[in-house]
Amino acid sequence: MTLREGADLAFLLAAVCFVLGLHFMNSPATARRGNRVSAGGMVVAVAFALALVADGGTMDLTRWLVLICGALVGGAVGIWAARSVLMTAIPQLVSLFNAVGGGAAAMIALADYARRPTQGSGTDLATVLDVVIGSVTFLGSLLAAAKLQGYASHPVTFRGSRALQLALVVIAVGSAVAVVARVDSLPVLLVTLAAALGIGALLVLPIGGADMPVVISLLNAFTGTAVAMAGFVIDNVILVVAGALVGASGAILTKLMADAMNRSIPAIMAGGFGTGAAGSSTPGAGGGEVRSVQVEDAALQLAYAERVVMVPGYGLAAAQAQHELRELASVLEERGVEVYYAIHPVAGRMPGHMNVLLAEANVPYDQLREMDDINPEMPRADVALVVGANDVTNPAARRPGNAVSGMPIIDVDRAKNVIVIKRSMASGYAGIDNELYLEARTAMLFSDAKKGLAALTAAAKSLVG
Repeated sequence: MTLREGADLAFLLAAVCFVLGLHFMNSPATARRGNRVSAGGMVVAVAFALALVADGGTMDLTRWLVLICGALVGGAVGIWAARSVLMTAIPQLVSLFNAVGGGAAAMIALADYARRPTQGSGTDLATVLDVVIGSVTFLGSLLAAAKLQGYASHPVTFRGSRALQLALVVIAVGSAVAVVARVDSLPVLLVTLAAALGIGALLVLPIGGADMPVVISLLNAFTGTAVAMAGFVIDNVILVVAGALVGASGAILTKLMADAMNRSIPAIMAGGFGTGAAGSSTPGAGGGEVRSVQVEDAALQLAYAERVVMVPGYGLAAAQAQHELRELASVLEERGVEVYYAIHPVAGRMPGHMNVLLAEANVPYDQLREMDDINPEMPRADVALVVGANDVTNPAARRPGNAVSGMPIIDVDRAKNVIVIKRSMASGYAGIDNELYLEARTAMLFSDAKKGLAALTAAAKSLVG
């Protein structure tokens, strides 16, 4: 068997590992196994790719040093990110990974085009698609990460931005067509790249912070597509397979997230939602007053309930309070209280984000309830404890004419009693007040999620033993 044949078999094995890894990631119980299987497949693919490079006879000492140094730097950054980046910053990290992947794919196509003796070839279409999609992803993902980090999280628009975007699209398409039509000119391809970078920037700038997770998922699909195109450019089957898997899974995730917010993808990309500003009040039909509660009273109410539903949101994730939530639940369970966790699809910032946080705190998987499963059971809950969840619990979503109209929510207002742990009455990303806080059955415990849950746990232990 030749090295090439062995590499083809190894790439097939790696592709199988990627598919199995994605399958295992469907469940929190097997997600870690999925990561290990996928990582193993990648190790195999990289090892045989290096063997093919070494066998090609094109490497010298300088090139090997550059390759090794790049791998060491990249590996060090990856290890640092895995160990130090908080779960709440994972969407930003994913966006940065998207940028790196898209930019690398575009550079592969550009370098391959530049080194050809004559540029015209059967891969020109894949080359221009790689350059366009990779460049859009690169700058768009960098801006998306910045928005999620809090830099210019509001929509950024200026007069003539749409016209400029349209002009850039025309330039990108025109120059790309010229390359495919065998106008053998690297500067023409560079024009395509520059126009695509501008499109990526103008695509993301008008979109608000609340929609950024959906945009990141869409850019993830773009990254996969760009990587697949890079595979066609350099005739590498594992890049094609891996890119296709990332592109398909990213597209599916984007659709799921858009559905969870009851928003169409074109509406999200049009921008203008989720400014993160305070916004105006959206009073409910009957109005109401905010009712605060003391820690001791809330603890007694929880301890003597028969059924409690915990509703964690981004505020819990930001405070890293998942362990305190689990400890409180354990205290209640020792008293015979039935405890469940209601998980909204975008409770953290991405689907599965909250599941991972709670898994870190050893919350049993069978206590996690998806939104569609828990909502019919909510009227049976004696207490719904909302921790840092805002827009995803707003009853205003059931009425037309506001920023969250039609968005699926956790029906906490249908529980017998509601306790909300929140630092203030500030609105969420949608920029409107939460009508839940004005309900007669709702009591507000104003506190940081971590401190509030710790205080509830201590009070429950001291008051009821």
